[in-house]
Amino acid sequence: MAGIGTVVNVLAILAGGCAGLVLKGGLKARYQQAVIQAMGLCIIFIGGAGALNGMLSVRDGVLTGLDTRGTLGMILALAAGSLLGEWLDLDGRMERLGGWLKEKASRGEDSQFIQGFVTASLTVCVGAMAIVGSIQDGMTGDPSTLFTKSVLDLIIVMIFSSTYGKGAVFSALPVGALQGTVTLCAGLLAPVFSPAVVDNLSFLGSILIFCVGVNLAFGNKFKVANLLPALVVGALYTALV
Repeated sequence: MAGIGTVVNVLAILAGGCAGLVLKGGLKARYQQAVIQAMGLCIIFIGGAGALNGMLSVRDGVLTGLDTRGTLGMILALAAGSLLGEWLDLDGRMERLGGWLKEKASRGEDSQFIQGFVTASLTVCVGAMAIVGSIQDGMTGDPSTLFTKSVLDLIIVMIFSSTYGKGAVFSALPVGALQGTVTLCAGLLAPVFSPAVVDNLSFLGSILIFCVGVNLAFGNKFKVANLLPALVVGALYTALV
């Protein structure tokens, strides 16, 4: 059922937030880092598996080689998409938005509540997994990416709520609104797109998810937000070729 991924994600954030309120004082930084890196490794393998599934050609359960058409489309989409994303500076805009919101939050009357809400919301809302996972859920009914994100968000919000308090729990609201809207729009567009376009979106999305995992496990190596236009380029390429 389309939308179940977002429902589970919201429930996971609420559960993580409540658990964090019980564990007041927060986890030590080294424990936080260890958990985030472990989640990053999991996401690397999940994204890699999805990407390989889109690149490899299998017939009757036998691997027959690479899907050269899909590989060419991937190269063109990522190259053109990254140029467009860099020109638009999507990653930089998101960082500046986050910095501006955090600055405003620190000046509020209940600064700890607002800072917890803003910090947690930016972390769990802004990212490729939220967009790609919602598109996959809406178009194909596959919520697996959002399920993975739910586990990650549960841990992240638990850490934030144990540090900032109940403000972090309310990050479930923007997550539900953003991912629900993207899922709904993707579901409405799904009948318009051919199965090949939907498959290509899932394929490119898996590559972006792999990059998210690398960033979590090894530090920020990719500006994943700048790669998001590759989804649009890939869809256009598949529809036209």
